[in-house]
This record gives sequence, structure tokens and C-alpha cells, in this order.
Amino acid sequence: MKRDLNQGSIIKNLFVMSVPTMFGMLSQMIYDLVDIFWIGKLSAEAVAGVTIFSSIFWLLNTPNDIIGQSSISLISQRYGANDEEGTKKAIEQTITFKVLIALVMVGASLLFIKPLIGLFSSEKVVVDAALNYGYLRLFFLPMMFSSYSVNTILRCLGDAKTPMYIMFFSSIINIILDPLLMFDIIPGTSIRGVGMGIQGVAFATIISQSLAFIIGFVYIFRGKAGIKPSLKGLFKLDKIIGIKLLTIGLPNGLEALSRNIAGVICMRFVAIYGTAVVAAYGVASRIFGLAFMPLIGFSMGGSAIVGQSLGAENIERSKKTAGYSSLISGVVMLFFGVIAFTLGDNVISIFNNTPEIVFYGAQFLQFGSIGLSFLGFAFGFSIVFSGSGYNFPFVIGSVVSRWFIQVPILLIAILWLKLDVAWVWLSYVFSDIGESIVFFIFYKKGKWKTKRVK
Repeated sequence: MKRDLNQGSIIKNLFVMSVPTMFGMLSQMIYDLVDIFWIGKLSAEAVAGVTIFSSIFWLLNTPNDIIGQSSISLISQRYGANDEEGTKKAIEQTITFKVLIALVMVGASLLFIKPLIGLFSSEKVVVDAALNYGYLRLFFLPMMFSSYSVNTILRCLGDAKTPMYIMFFSSIINIILDPLLMFDIIPGTSIRGVGMGIQGVAFATIISQSLAFIIGFVYIFRGKAGIKPSLKGLFKLDKIIGIKLLTIGLPNGLEALSRNIAGVICMRFVAIYGTAVVAAYGVASRIFGLAFMPLIGFSMGGSAIVGQSLGAENIERSKKTAGYSSLISGVVMLFFGVIAFTLGDNVISIFNNTPEIVFYGAQFLQFGSIGLSFLGFAFGFSIVFSGSGYNFPFVIGSVVSRWFIQVPILLIAILWLKLDVAWVWLSYVFSDIGESIVFFIFYKKGKWKTKRVK
């Protein structure tokens, strides 16, 4: 059901839009954690292989970020302005461009994925695990991109519950399929499985994402969301909308590319300390992903409210939405920080009880949560950038935090001074604090108030 976010209580709308999104995203991260739990049953090398591939894989997600961010402001502002025909076309073109760009990325990635993985480990078992898992994920990239789109479209129309239900369903399917596809006999039971090993994890994700897309696609194109796009529209490229989809979110794409390249570089520094530290990094990163989902939820929900408010020229409502989003997001991340400092080792040991992995994983959680506490408050304000289509601050935030702060710290502390791996974790702290400052400065400048994408 579509929802007019220009009406009613801001706090109520923020929670109505964000909480379902948050729980839906949390369910996705839970199956990520389930993945890493079962992969840990295979070996530390398998965890390291998947961690290395995942660090590289997110580079390929850059075009998805560009079109996805463009679609948020494009669809929500057209809908907020009661432009039904324009909203339909934006929905159709979003899905079409996602599929086309994903096909291009599949072809390009097959050329460099193997040599890239070889840069991070010389252990054959680690490289084989990364490739056996990775090739399958790459071939189904169009389905992954498209599954993200249907959820974004529904949120832009004011429907946050349906994406939540879709993601819940997808997560449950993935969780069930993981052990069934991976093992001959599921550990701790007498239940027989398919015995596909690391490839079983990839197939479980592929199947669950495909089902999520199909369900969301049918729901949208049958008009259940209040706007009924045309199937024919998927096969007619609109040059004007296409340019907007590839340019409005371009700053976000550059931000994501900058962040992900820096992430690959960080992964290379982590790899210096061996397979156990890489595995610890992989486990802790998944847990950070779970903690970050409330921020993503409030960001997506808040961005839709801001987009509709700006479409109706209600700037004051946008400002209030950002303020509430910042306060809530900051408090959530402070709570996570307390958990990380008090129970970090217990949490890591759930996924792998190797002492070295537990120690380094808990250490990363403790250090990393400091920076995320700062980022939580700033991330709440950043919804005005996505909702307005003024995405330039994301680029500056990423460049400053990663390339002027994090990478120099790594070069000096690790390569030059030969310090402990703790300095890799500390580089994230200073980076997150720097990004928070950049977001707040751009929010206060207020250029987002006059930005429109109609």
C-alpha cells in the first residue's frame, strides 16, 4: 500500500518506514552470519576465502549503488509531486538499467577476479574456496541487482512492510538451504544434505535472492503497490531517465568505488598477518554489518520521507526528519559499542572458537565500534543528501575518510613502523570520525534544500 509521507507525525512515519526496512535488512544480515557460521564448520581457510572474495565483490556493486541511489530521489520525488506517469517510467527504467549494467559487470569481472584473489593469499585452499564460491555469485549478479531494486521501489512509494516480508522470506530460505546444500550430513544431526561444500553457500544465496526478486516484481507489476508499471516499458529505453539514473547517483557510485577500493587495500594489509586474522576480520565484518543495519534502515526510510517532502517543497519537515534520524541512529550505535566492549569475544566464538580468531575478531569489534558510534549520528543527517539527490557529500566523505585518513595511517603504521594489527582496526576509527565531520559540515551548509531531480 502506498503512503503519503507528507502527512502525519514525522516520528511515526520515520518508524513506520524505517523499522520494517531495518528488520528486513537485519534478516538479510542474519543469513550472512548464518553463512559464516556454517562456512566456519568447513575450515578457517574457507572463511578466509569467502572474506577475500567478498571484499573484491563489493567493487562490482558500484553501478548498483549509482542506479539505486538515483532511483530513490527520482521515484520518491515524482511520487511526492503526484506525477504518476513519471513514477511508472522511473520504476520501469530502474529495473531495466539494473539488469543491463549487471550483465556488463559479469563480463568484466571474469577477466580479473582470479588474479585479484591471488594477491591476497598464496594458499591454494584459500584461493580455491574464494573461486568456487565467487564464480557462482558473479554469474547471478543481475538477479542480485534486481532484487535490491524491487525493495527500493516499494519504499519510495511509502511501503516499507512488503519489502520486510520479502526479505524475511528470502532469509529463511537461505538459512534452511545453507546446511542442506553444504554438507553430506548436517553437523550435529543425522540429516543428509547435498554435500556441495562452499558452493552450497553460493547456491543458497542465489536461490533466495531470485525468489525475492520474483515475488517483489510480480507484486509491483500487478499494481499492488498503488502504481502499476508496464511490462512493455521494460523493453523501451528512455534516454532522459537513463541519463538521470546514471548521473544523479554518480557521486554515490564514486563514493562506493572509493570506499570499496580502500576496503580491498585494507584487506591486503589484513592479509599480511595471516589466514587466522583474515578469518577474524571476515567474522567481525559480518557482525558489523548486522550492527549497521539499523542505520541503513533509518537511512532508507528517512530518505523516502525527505524525497517526498522536498517533492512537496516542505523543507522544514525534511530538517526535522533528519534530526530525529540522527538522534535515533546515534543511540543505536552507542548501544552496539557497549555490547562490543563487554561481549565481543563471546560473540566471535559463536562462529569460530579458534583462540587466535576470537582474540583478533573481538579486538576489531571493540575498536571499530568507537568510530561507528560517531558515524551513527552523522549518518542520520545524511538522509537529506539521498532524498534530495544531492549526493556530492558522500564522495567527499569517502575520499577524505579513506584516502586522506585511513590509507595513510595504514601505510605509516603497518608498512613503515611495522606496528601491530590493532592499527588496522584503529584506521577504521579515525576514518569513521572524519567521515562524520564531513557529513555534518555539508548538512549545515544546506545546499540540499534547493536540490531537485524532477
